[in-house]
Amino acid sequence: MSIIPSFFGGRRIDPFSLEIWDPFQDFPFSTSLTGPRSEFSGETSAFANTRIDWKETPEAHVFKADLPGLKKEEVKVEVEEGKVLQISGERSKEKEEKNDQWHRVERSSGKFLRQFRLPENAKVDQVKAAMDNGVLIVTIPKEEMKKPEVKAIEISG
Repeated sequence: MSIIPSFFGGRRIDPFSLEIWDPFQDFPFSTSLTGPRSEFSGETSAFANTRIDWKETPEAHVFKADLPGLKKEEVKVEVEEGKVLQISGERSKEKEEKNDQWHRVERSSGKFLRQFRLPENAKVDQVKAAMDNGVLIVTIPKEEMKKPEVKAIEISG
């Protein structure tokens, strides 16, 4: 018997589990986690939530994504109309042999898709991408923004 009250509809939650838990799964309406997600709707894994850092330097916008175990051929970097950067890919599930006995599966597989609306100063025609030790680095140079010319107005009176 647990001394912790059950707030989760009788479900026992493993605090060390890496599974995605949808707190709204028993509600009668659709949520972002339970609703359709285009071609990626069948995949619910931690890999679907690929973490990506975005920093801006004086020269460029730099995106870094941790994609361990993926080859550059398994990742797609695209810039759509309207300056939208799209990073997608897929990690295949490991083949199961009939005699294999799995004790724990924590490494995730499946598709991922992340999109970022780029600012006006991004030079989308000069995007560069590279993979280094499982880290995807996308560099988008910035246009030099002209500082508005300030004209002093003399105050009369």
